[in-house]
Amino acid sequence: MKLQNKNAIVTGGTLGLGRAIVRAFLNEGASVLFCARDKNAITALQREFASSLRAGQKILGVTCDVSSPEQVNAMFAQFIGEFGALHALVNNAGIYGPKGPSQTVAWNEWKRTIEINLYGTFVSCRAAIPLMEKNGGGKIVNLSGGGATNPLPRLSAYAASKAGVVRLTETLAEELRDFRIDVNAIAPGPLNTRLLDEVLEAGPEKVGEGFYKKAIEQAQRGGVSLEKGARLCVYLASDASDGITGKLISAQWDSWDSLHTHKTDLDSTDIYTLRRITPEDRKRSWSRENA
Repeated sequence: MKLQNKNAIVTGGTLGLGRAIVRAFLNEGASVLFCARDKNAITALQREFASSLRAGQKILGVTCDVSSPEQVNAMFAQFIGEFGALHALVNNAGIYGPKGPSQTVAWNEWKRTIEINLYGTFVSCRAAIPLMEKNGGGKIVNLSGGGATNPLPRLSAYAASKAGVVRLTETLAEELRDFRIDVNAIAPGPLNTRLLDEVLEAGPEKVGEGFYKKAIEQAQRGGVSLEKGARLCVYLASDASDGITGKLISAQWDSWDSLHTHKTDLDSTDIYTLRRITPEDRKRSWSRENA
């Protein structure tokens, strides 16, 4: 098992991809604390997964709003008391936020999206880093998505927050490289979860004809399997990925299960990162006039 004797925290762990990640971590031998805001969903999931635990494994669900430093710190304190050492953190909690033209969406909803998706990721990383430093290393996996690499008209809060998550990931990776803490972001691909349901419910008037049409097609095709993203999280939390850090990896398109065989190239290039493209990168030569 790839995560035998490891302890992990998974945020947003009761629905969709988060639930699949919790299940995958348990199947690979990890003990898991997961959090969400719905107490009833937490209780039900803990009861469901507890029946299949192996000897020595633990699972614990707690209520937590990841945008609240006080609640996150309390969750981590509870984790230390129940589990001890922290080996992996998966920041999965996130929302789409308001849908519609940026100038018309509610400011409080826009801000709330940044608080959950970006602030929440940072707050949990901030709490995890001292524990991992003390432990001599660790793994942090942040959930990004298509909003980080492409404009998403009418979903500006989601797009901005997810792009911020990737640059935060790259920055923390450099800060923590000497502490053997690997920090990566993943793009799980188009998933048929509650986020897709929100887009379909919002309709083309709010999300735009093009995005709505893609959502309809995704719902009909079935989307990318949740298990694919969960398996990528397992890989990045395992010893097999040691030293791979500061990357944005697609569960759907990248050959991530063999990334460790390309570690030299990953360390020496900007592969799987967000970067500014210059005219020269596209074989253009634009002379600059002297001021």
